[in-house]
Amino acid sequence: MDAAELRQMQAPIKERYKTDPQAAMITLKAKGSTDSEGIACKVETGRALAVAGLHPATGGSGLELCSGDMLLEALVACAGVTLKSVATAIEVPLKTGNVYAEGDLDFRGTLGVDKETPVGFAEIRLRFEVDTSAPQDKLDLLLKLTERYCVVYQTIKNGPKISVSMQRM
Repeated sequence: MDAAELRQMQAPIKERYKTDPQAAMITLKAKGSTDSEGIACKVETGRALAVAGLHPATGGSGLELCSGDMLLEALVACAGVTLKSVATAIEVPLKTGNVYAEGDLDFRGTLGVDKETPVGFAEIRLRFEVDTSAPQDKLDLLLKLTERYCVVYQTIKNGPKISVSMQRM
């Protein structure tokens, strides 16, 4: 797909959202079930069933997916798609590219070993490696726009309002 094809594909969508901003508001959903053996949660992805469990650093077997890894994988996926889309739109030819995410967390927090240790990632690093002939100013723009338009990156960076509730079934 080239820049013109991308613009042509997205033009009617963008126009609709300009004339009807409410149409752009979409609620994405995920569902999980704890009805499984062991300490795990079955997550319906819409494409398959993923089973998340404890990370080996917290006593897990390592056979189930780690939700922390899944968060980093979602970041990599979103950033990679955004990078490709932006590169296409601004006509930066990418021969190939890799996206890496790393996150540091201290499991003493989630295990309650040390009440002062925060639960969750202390730092996340997102890195791109690209093979392109584009000049540096175009790469700088590519990075800036990828950061700006990557949903998962912006969600992690800006911390959306979140609510939690519990009810009986």
